[in-house]
Amino acid sequence: MIAKLKGMVDSYGADWVVIDVGGVGYHVWCSARTLSALPPVGEPAVVFVETFIADDHIRLYGFAGEAEREWFRLLRTVQGVGNRVALAVLGTLSTADLETAIAMQDKAMVSRAPGVGAKVAGRIVSELRDRAPVLDADPAFAKVSGDIAAGAGSSPARDAVSALVNLGYAQAQAGAAVAAAASAAGEGATTETLIRLGLKELSR
Repeated sequence: MIAKLKGMVDSYGADWVVIDVGGVGYHVWCSARTLSALPPVGEPAVVFVETFIADDHIRLYGFAGEAEREWFRLLRTVQGVGNRVALAVLGTLSTADLETAIAMQDKAMVSRAPGVGAKVAGRIVSELRDRAPVLDADPAFAKVSGDIAAGAGSSPARDAVSALVNLGYAQAQAGAAVAAAASAAGEGATTETLIRLGLKELSR
């Protein structure tokens, strides 16, 4: 199985790149974000690869980093998400934005990707929520996202996120800002404090 290619960029297409490794050209399908991160034709490049073998062909999918490849693998575990849809999501959202959207259950953010409707976006944020890496990395974020996912009821974090959304911010943006605010303010922070600190985060 091919896991990584290191060679020269030979040519580009709308959704692929050819990497020349020792005179052999490897055709690699990539997201728009990965393609934009690669160097010009004739320059050296490293592409992390996911290999798919079928009866009549072998397809390589390439990524600028290992984190993007891991998210590709996770996305493909969701019902209705194939290779092309996974690439579309990763081409539209950075891995950090995708983590945030899933943690905050923001299916509208995920549905911005071409070919991803509300139903598939809902499956992505629902089925991958417990596996979003950011939840393990930031306890404050985990608490805020947990409050959002809880649905009905009130909490300072949920009310602060709602207030920021009403001001025009996307839910994922608002959630990330309130999570940072909660981390800075500590336990017992009021809704007003979280809104004020959240707005400071958003203004940076």
